[in-house]
Amino acid sequence: MLRSIRICTLLFALALLGSFAGAANRVQAQIYQIDCAILLCLSGGWPASVPCARARVEFIRRITPWPVEPPLQIWRCPMGASYHPNARENDPSRLYDILFADQDRPRPLLSPAIEPLPTENAVMNLPGPTPSPLPEGFVLQLVQDRADIDISGPEFNFVRSIRVYDVRYARQHESGRDGDCNRSATIYLGTYGTQGEFSWAQSALSALPEAHSGLERWGSNCPSIYHRSVFVDWRDYEGNYGSEQVNY
Repeated sequence: MLRSIRICTLLFALALLGSFAGAANRVQAQIYQIDCAILLCLSGGWPASVPCARARVEFIRRITPWPVEPPLQIWRCPMGASYHPNARENDPSRLYDILFADQDRPRPLLSPAIEPLPTENAVMNLPGPTPSPLPEGFVLQLVQDRADIDISGPEFNFVRSIRVYDVRYARQHESGRDGDCNRSATIYLGTYGTQGEFSWAQSALSALPEAHSGLERWGSNCPSIYHRSVFVDWRDYEGNYGSEQVNY
């Protein structure tokens, strides 16, 4: 029952994102829409819907070389900003945190625009009677590499669960008169920090998850192997495991 409520809330949020994308300044809106959709759909376990299908395509496209991008770019989803300078007091279009982790004080995720979109600067949802205008040219992107609100709580663990394994190459082959087995590999692991910031670090074959495929014969009688892939895995809000792999 609880999962059904979450999915319904998710689909409602995605519908609002669709109306947001239809407002003026359409190119910028679509950029932010897809990352908000990825955030919502990933947390809900990728429910069956057109917005989630599109979000998953973009999620996978970003790990399809080259270059390998962060599959979720949470800094492009303005959770603390709004194009809503003339908001009504009881505007039903305000989008709240999809999971309503704090039932008493739900956190706003995004305030979609009212069409037609006023040609005014973005504003921040800060306490007080008057919105605070953002600098000229700021255009919703409050930060460059992390979420614009505090996401350190456990309800956002699904963001930090995302891991991106870039197997730039893994090679195994026999060489020399004695048939020595030569092995070499270069692997990088991309992870998300406390506030959704993304970073790369060098890793190893031993760190690859069991769900990764293509290197099962590694170290076994030295069969010839040359493998390149990008593998991403995650756990949704309820802890369910998911993964995608792109070979190249």
